[in-house]
Amino acid sequence: MSEDARQQLSVEEFVAAMPQGMGGLNERMGIELVEISADRVVATMPVAGNTQPYGLLHGGASVVLAESLGSIGAAINAHPDRVAVGVDINATHHRSATSGIVTGVATPVHLGRTSSCWEVVVSDERGKRVCTSRITCSLIPRERVGM
Repeated sequence: MSEDARQQLSVEEFVAAMPQGMGGLNERMGIELVEISADRVVATMPVAGNTQPYGLLHGGASVVLAESLGSIGAAINAHPDRVAVGVDINATHHRSATSGIVTGVATPVHLGRTSSCWEVVVSDERGKRVCTSRITCSLIPRERVGM
């Protein structure tokens, strides 16, 4: 895929090109891609249905959102001869969210030939940072995963 094609990829084209769309977990959690490019991936997720017993957004839900966004960004940059595989993720939870929608924005920290690292900021509807995450993906040759 040329640099121009990666920059102009639509959300619909990307999801249609994936073997299982956005995947079952993303669909169950209500994650919706909003913007996708080689240097920025944005998605939203409802708080409702993704809470822990106290009614707060579950920290694991924030991490699922972050891993999805960072992996998508890494996959775009790895295409066509490599596949992105997550190898590390961490998250710092700054504040709680109890309702509404959170938005995750992933931007690259490092775009290499064999690895890709992304920072993901999850914010609430007021723009307040809920979580900061960092994900690192290994970029492995496509033929090693049978693709």
